Amino acid sequence: MRVSAKVDYAVRAVVELASRHAADGVPRPVKGDAIASAQHIPVKFCENILAELRGAGIVASRRGSDGGYWLAVDPATVVVADLVRVVEGPLAAVRGVRPSEVEFEGSAAPLRDLWVATRASLRRVLDKVTIADLVAGELPPEVARLLDDEGAWQAKEVGISSGSGFPTDSVDMDEESG
Repeated sequence: MRVSAKVDYAVRAVVELASRHAADGVPRPVKGDAIASAQHIPVKFCENILAELRGAGIVASRRGSDGGYWLAVDPATVVVADLVRVVEGPLAAVRGVRPSEVEFEGSAAPLRDLWVATRASLRRVLDKVTIADLVAGELPPEVARLLDDEGAWQAKEVGISSGSGFPTDSVDMDEESG
């Protein structure tokens, strides 16, 4: 899965707002440029993302000198998948179509099940982790356990070591021949 800058920025902006969310429930507006600065997000990009989140009812805003943005909902009720869906659409899509709606023929027929399983895997994480979890710095136990999986912290390159059968190093033909 490729996490776009837009998704990354949306999550970071909402986490920033949630970290400033008042325990007493009284919204304390935060200026868009302050959110952008705190999270190193380009200001205009941040403002556009916040507008999308406002349209979805996750963020509220007020204009003026005492204006800004705040969470319109409890951070414990917003999961990361909600943010992905607001700013990018479905968690998984195959050529712009939901995995359960694609059809393949012949030898490619099993691909629909692969893409549906991939979406289910993404949901196992992104539909479980709330913004409140991220602010607290703790993932739900079932998600945190994934961090202990063998290879979770290592990048996999295309190559023999990844099981793909593709060579990882170039071969000098002169050395091979002799």
